[in-house]
Amino acid sequence: MIADLRKLWQEAFNDPDDFTDLFFSVGYSPERCHYIAENGTPVSALYWFDCSLNGHKIAYIYGVATLKSHRGKGLAGRLLNETHEILRSQGYAGTVLVPSGASLFDFYRQFGYETATTVSRFTCEPGDAPTPLREITPEEYTRLRSVYLPEGGVVQEGQAMVFLAGYCRFYAGEDFLLVCEASPDGLFAQEFLGNTQAAPGILKTLGFAKGRFRTPGTQSDFAMWLPFRKDCPMPGWFGLALD
Repeated sequence: MIADLRKLWQEAFNDPDDFTDLFFSVGYSPERCHYIAENGTPVSALYWFDCSLNGHKIAYIYGVATLKSHRGKGLAGRLLNETHEILRSQGYAGTVLVPSGASLFDFYRQFGYETATTVSRFTCEPGDAPTPLREITPEEYTRLRSVYLPEGGVVQEGQAMVFLAGYCRFYAGEDFLLVCEASPDGLFAQEFLGNTQAAPGILKTLGFAKGRFRTPGTQSDFAMWLPFRKDCPMPGWFGLALD
């Protein structure tokens, strides 16, 4: 079954083999996957990671995909609705997801999702002086992150961080935290919390000629939210989209 799910993933996302290998070796769990099969073969699938919000267990839905040959048949909607029922039955208080394109915000609104969090993005070049920072473990990042999370921030830990550590590095400075990876056009920071003025010095320290940073802000819509319980508030920040 994993081989079929891998084929579906690769057709939908065209990720490098090493990223797909990483996901199915450390990110995937059959308990956090739902799919629709035809003649025993998955044709539409999604996955989720456990998170928490103000003490409530929520799910981050990830990797929604349908085979090209089966698109336009309503399978993704059926998959979402079935998954929502599964998550409700398992005591989740809601779900969060990050649309991969602007057009998908309207798609997910059909199933009750609403835009919940926003981000700001910026690019910069290295500064003249390096900024002191140290590489830390995912566990230490998770612990320190609680200090920097905006109000209503979604707590991401456990398997999601293990997966993220397979292709990203975690850093801490005097007044910031950073999750980043090398990309073809320089440094890409999935999450940059704290003093954003440190960005040019970070690039100088890490030896990158350019950097792209994602940080709390109001520049563009980012994550969407579907509550299952009235006592669970809307997220105020969701940063690690595992992209």
